[in-house]
Amino acid sequence: MNEPLAERIRPKTLEDYISQSHLVGEQGSLTRQIKKGIIPSLILWGPPGTGKTTLANIIANESERPFYSLSAINSGVKEIRDVIEKAKRSGGLFTSKNPILFIDEIHRFSKSQQDSLLGAVEKGWVTLIGATTENPSFEVIPALLSRCQVYILNSFGKEDLEKLLKRAMAQDTILKSKQITLKETEALLRLSGGDGRKLLNIFELVVNSEEDGIVITNELILKKLQKNTVLYDKTGEQHYDIISAFIKSIRGSDPNAAVYWLARMVEGGEDVKFIARRLLISASEDIGLANPTALVIANSTFQAVSTIGYPEARILLSQCTIYLATSPKSNASYMAIKQAQEMVHKTGDLPVPLPLRNAPTKLMKDLGYGGDYQYAHDYEGNFVNHEFLPESLSGTTFYSPGNNHREKVIKEHLKNLWKDKY
Repeated sequence: MNEPLAERIRPKTLEDYISQSHLVGEQGSLTRQIKKGIIPSLILWGPPGTGKTTLANIIANESERPFYSLSAINSGVKEIRDVIEKAKRSGGLFTSKNPILFIDEIHRFSKSQQDSLLGAVEKGWVTLIGATTENPSFEVIPALLSRCQVYILNSFGKEDLEKLLKRAMAQDTILKSKQITLKETEALLRLSGGDGRKLLNIFELVVNSEEDGIVITNELILKKLQKNTVLYDKTGEQHYDIISAFIKSIRGSDPNAAVYWLARMVEGGEDVKFIARRLLISASEDIGLANPTALVIANSTFQAVSTIGYPEARILLSQCTIYLATSPKSNASYMAIKQAQEMVHKTGDLPVPLPLRNAPTKLMKDLGYGGDYQYAHDYEGNFVNHEFLPESLSGTTFYSPGNNHREKVIKEHLKNLWKDKY
């Protein structure tokens, strides 16, 4: 039996579970629920190798519930219905011992497949635990998401990865027989990218390639590991570094660099919707009112690539990337909302001026709600110099038009209207 190291040392109890202390530590929210025996349907969202499957198994073990598992990669509606029927026969309705149905990579389920889970979850035939590496807000249908609590799992930190290594060496019979000395860990930790499974896989690969009495050093790890295994890690450090370089190249108006970093992500198999979402953000944050069409283009790109996927999606992403990189830039909208939020945090809940309040009842009208409001369309040029901010913020400016052709026109227009502000 050639069972991988990660499987051989998979934790069986909460006490052995490493990382995610915010969920399963002494005061973790999931720990309290498990101890009470009340487990809601939930979605575990986090990068690969952070313990989602392990945690689902532990929850089932600790709560002594029947456990059924499906993978969204090779399961359809028929398989879902078959498992639900088995679950209905093995557990009572609306009891603390409802069977757990674990679905790995639930984001890969289609809408109809997710719809087939609704009845079982709502009627209490199963307690659903879904695992996903993608944002459930985008990948799980609203009706199912509203019936589940979402818990976020984080990538392993340095201390947790080191604990994982040391526990593997202490507990695994095969590793103990090889007399391993852990001299240096920096390369192992860096190449793992916070993925516990990947860390153990790399460690096992290196150990199995050496004779007994092995000394683990950074040089040995880098020498043994094939370079192409870390060309692009979709969930590790390169994932964040390359998307950062991509966005900064667009912001810096360099279409050549932007397309290069896009190609790195495409070749690495990065999720098309992840790239498209970042283009949407850039279109508003970095271009904004300097070219409002950029947001329209980015939104159309997101919708299109969500429909067609790879390989054709790379062409649409390239077109949008080049369009954004060559557009004039302005972060004025971004700065406006940032400064406005800072003001809200600073000043608190200032009262809405009476003229701006809604007055649906006679009492409200008698109290002055909506009184003295000046309707802009009743005035020449559809404008009247009215105060729309709370009294203590009167005259405050949050939006400062950028230094580009379109916003220069906006600035001139605002200056003609609000002579005292612009």
